[in-house]
Amino acid sequence: MISTLDDLLAQLGTGWWDVIHYMVLIFCLSLPASHALGGAFLAPNVDYTCVPTEPSALLNNDVRGHSSWMLVEAPNNSSTPNQCSYFFENSETGEVAEEICNEWLFDNSTFATTITSEFQLTCDRAYLRATYQSIYMSGMFIGALISGFVADSLGRKTTIVFGLLSFLILTNASCWVTNLSALLFFRFLLGIAVPFIANISYILVVEISEPRLRPHLGIISMLPWAFAMVIWGSVAYLIRHWRWLQFAVSIPGILVLPFLWLMDESPRWLAVTGRRDCALRVLKKAARLNRTTLPHDGKVLTILSESEQEKPEKQKQEKKEIKTIIREQMANLGILYRTPKLRLITLSLYGAYFIVNMGYYGLSLSGGNLSNNPFVFMILSGLMEVPAYSLTVPIVAHFGRRMPTLVSFALSGIALLAIAPTPSSCGWLIMTLAMIGKLCITSAYQILIFYSTELFPTEVRSRGVGTCFMMSRVGSIISPFINEILGSLYPWAPSAVFGSSAIVASLVMLILPETLGVALPDTVAELESRETQPQKRSWLRVPTSEKESREAK
Repeated sequence: MISTLDDLLAQLGTGWWDVIHYMVLIFCLSLPASHALGGAFLAPNVDYTCVPTEPSALLNNDVRGHSSWMLVEAPNNSSTPNQCSYFFENSETGEVAEEICNEWLFDNSTFATTITSEFQLTCDRAYLRATYQSIYMSGMFIGALISGFVADSLGRKTTIVFGLLSFLILTNASCWVTNLSALLFFRFLLGIAVPFIANISYILVVEISEPRLRPHLGIISMLPWAFAMVIWGSVAYLIRHWRWLQFAVSIPGILVLPFLWLMDESPRWLAVTGRRDCALRVLKKAARLNRTTLPHDGKVLTILSESEQEKPEKQKQEKKEIKTIIREQMANLGILYRTPKLRLITLSLYGAYFIVNMGYYGLSLSGGNLSNNPFVFMILSGLMEVPAYSLTVPIVAHFGRRMPTLVSFALSGIALLAIAPTPSSCGWLIMTLAMIGKLCITSAYQILIFYSTELFPTEVRSRGVGTCFMMSRVGSIISPFINEILGSLYPWAPSAVFGSSAIVASLVMLILPETLGVALPDTVAELESRETQPQKRSWLRVPTSEKESREAK
């Protein structure tokens, strides 16, 4: 019997309507990969040597005809790196003077040109390499929050179109910027635009999928990201000039623009926001393209009306003050903490997202610390994500969401912690442990994203997942500095930080409920009204009927 929106989507099945949406959305999900990991090849840590110049600043009180200064090695007691300063010794007095280096010669054997060499990001400016990566994540921090509100207010499709247009303009324009401050600003704006594409595309994939395929599509939709990493490493190997490299991976995004017009809005979002007639039109179009039938319009409208969220009292149509707008937005965000079950879910997911993103991006950008070949490291990292996405499909379908996430976190933590005592001479073993850690942390990341979309009700799903991604960006903002600061001291130290954090995340998973066989909640009230029942055997298999799904609740 068809009685819920999930039943309607199951009746629609999967056909051409779904395939069109999946192809467009999956391509959108793969676009940001090269830019999210841009620091690996655009602003890497490049070897350099100081180019000494005449120490005129040291000779202001010196009579050149009566003194003789010669370039000498750095004294043993010097705390300044050799590449950042040089020393002169007076042959008559034996006085040694230090001069700060202002010009460097960079090693171009691996990269022809980089942001590091072009903008002299060395010594006291070395932190700007990490900033280049971190500022992108800072933008994503803001974008994750904004995109959730925009998608809940204006719709999924509108948000994706806006994000994609902004993404294409920023990526192609920043290829030719000649000022570092402007480049960082463009990079920040690009980070804001990405969640409008990636986060909302993922949500739309989940919302239009029929229930039986939702776990599979929600996870395999990230496979193109893994392939994009492999392509990113391969293209970077072929193109060693950073501007042409960025242009080469940015221009293909234009190909998806014509296909955006074939997409429809999420019928689930249309129903929840009271646009039942629009949702009906989308469902009828989907039924026509999928060559299936739906119940009569009255029955469908009745089902859609049950998903509609309660409307607040109509407000007066007068211009609001800025304070009022801010207060309303804070109240909208506060709904995630207003009720006990939703508050527990929100805070637990915030912690898990922070840790998983810190570990994922930290490992992806660790090629310089853990390998002598950054191109091979990136390609292998991408290949490790393929089984992480594909093999998790049957795992979450049969064993649930919580336990696989917990195990993935734990195994990743163990592998990464094992890198610390491994001798540096065993490069193959370090690479193997790093790849195992990457495989497991990617599995945890992917399952966690899908898991969170099932935990949050439709009424606040975009908002909840959006703020989770926002918190995850705090981890990715920190990870470049962990690699830059700790990695320069001890190459294994970043892995130890990421590994111990993953162990903590595995414990956090114990707090969350299982969602296998449980219908997606549409409202916060529905989530809170559900009784917490022990799930002794529900994780062993997927429910084979709608009756079993309802019983699992």
